[in-house]
Amino acid sequence: MKMSKFVLFVILFLLWLLLTWTFNYQDMTVGLILSLAIAVFMGDIFTEHPEKFGKITRYLWMIYYVPVFFWYVIVANLDVAYRVLHPKMPIKPGIVKVKTNLKSDAGRTFLANSITLTPGTLSVDITDDGYLYIHWINVKTVDVEEASKEIVVKFEYFLKHIYE
Repeated sequence: MKMSKFVLFVILFLLWLLLTWTFNYQDMTVGLILSLAIAVFMGDIFTEHPEKFGKITRYLWMIYYVPVFFWYVIVANLDVAYRVLHPKMPIKPGIVKVKTNLKSDAGRTFLANSITLTPGTLSVDITDDGYLYIHWINVKTVDVEEASKEIVVKFEYFLKHIYE
């Protein structure tokens, strides 16, 4: 088994343990078997650059990214709640075009998912040339650079260290 597949196996098994939250030997056996099967048979499909699996700094940046992401989710939740509960419902919905500097498909996908998971925004499309179309509950600007600073930059800094 190649090193990248081994690392994928470890990540999948740890994710299994976190999701099942049990140390029952039957559950752990199923998790081991499934994690091993996925790593062995599909490991090459899931990894665009398997040599990057060994870089420990990527995992440290991911650990750092999670609380930052949750902070932005909480702030966005409060903003959306304010807009929904306000008597005049101050929203200005629309689709804006934003630019990302991320080059990898995994990085762009993670960025689009992060934007979608943040209340008030929804990723609609990703183009090959690095543009994303985002549905925004309160469009502050339609300028690509300004909208990118408002929506993308806060996530892109971390994702560049993780995926690039």
